[in-house]
Amino acid sequence: MSNALTIRKDGELDFLSLGALVHRLDPGIIPFRKATECAIHVSGGEFNVAANLADCFGLKTAVASAMVDYPIGDLIAERVRAMGVRPFYKHFKHDGVTGPNMATVYSDRGFGVRAPVVFYNRCNEAGAQLKSGDFDWKAIFAQGVRWVHSGGIFAALSSTTGPLVVEMMTAAKAAGAVTSFDLNFREKLWKISGGADRAVEVIARIVEHVDVLVGNEEDLQKGLGIEGPKVDKTKSKLDPGAFFGMIDNVVKKHPQVKAVATTLREVHSTDRHSWSAVAWVDGKTYTAPTAELDVYDRVGGGDGYAAGFFYGLLSSADPEEAVKLGWAHGALLTTFPGDTTMATLDQVKAFAQGGSARIQR
Repeated sequence: MSNALTIRKDGELDFLSLGALVHRLDPGIIPFRKATECAIHVSGGEFNVAANLADCFGLKTAVASAMVDYPIGDLIAERVRAMGVRPFYKHFKHDGVTGPNMATVYSDRGFGVRAPVVFYNRCNEAGAQLKSGDFDWKAIFAQGVRWVHSGGIFAALSSTTGPLVVEMMTAAKAAGAVTSFDLNFREKLWKISGGADRAVEVIARIVEHVDVLVGNEEDLQKGLGIEGPKVDKTKSKLDPGAFFGMIDNVVKKHPQVKAVATTLREVHSTDRHSWSAVAWVDGKTYTAPTAELDVYDRVGGGDGYAAGFFYGLLSSADPEEAVKLGWAHGALLTTFPGDTTMATLDQVKAFAQGGSARIQR
């Protein structure tokens, strides 16, 4: 491969993620204060990537997570199986009243000039109770794992989840796996679990073991605690200058990082976005084309990009092609309801190569 990542050619699993599973209630374009019914989507920033890689890209993937033995847990576990993801669960018993619970995300889709609204109920969440020692990493890695992944959402959940990510990453490096981490900086979550200073401290311990980072310039600044160039507000949000301008500081602080990637999005309205993506890989920069998207559901687009980008690298594509595959898959994902993919690999490759939306007969 034409980059500094050394990816093993085989293994029992192509990809393993560690994170909390959630269910998202989606009333469509109706705001919750007027909603009478909801669709249920199974999600989780870390899980979404594993689900996308299994369902669209045909890789052997798994998720390590918490599972509560009650009907909501059963619903989530069924969707995990349906996406072709192998589970490694730490099981919790529900007391019938207060939990532990599988977290709930509430997210309407907005419409036109009305933005989507997202809020949470993560009270007594089982995922936040996960801790070091809950998973037998030696057994999981024994048959070979090519790539492992986690993210800032999971790391922010409690005082124990960050150290668990470090434990997994350490075991993964010892087993010869590539490691990735999506900074996914969520100020609301970090505020509850210790604030900005703790976020930088926890993430720094994780990133010591990370080969590939996912995150935009704001994620890099807030998650890694590094300064970035002044953002010129007159420039388009599709301009990668601010992102690429931070890479020297990122690599100076974390010299083991070999790739950093993110999406670029200009939101014209809830339903109309300009979409691109960028990556820095081993000293070189890559930028995807810009697509004008008619957006059905924007949630999960970033995870869609990460999945396609990782797939490209796992399948020995060059970094430019990997960026285009991620960009294409992320774009397609915004045309489906829910957080995980309904695209096919043929569709992704066609779009990455400049395909159109003409009817396929």
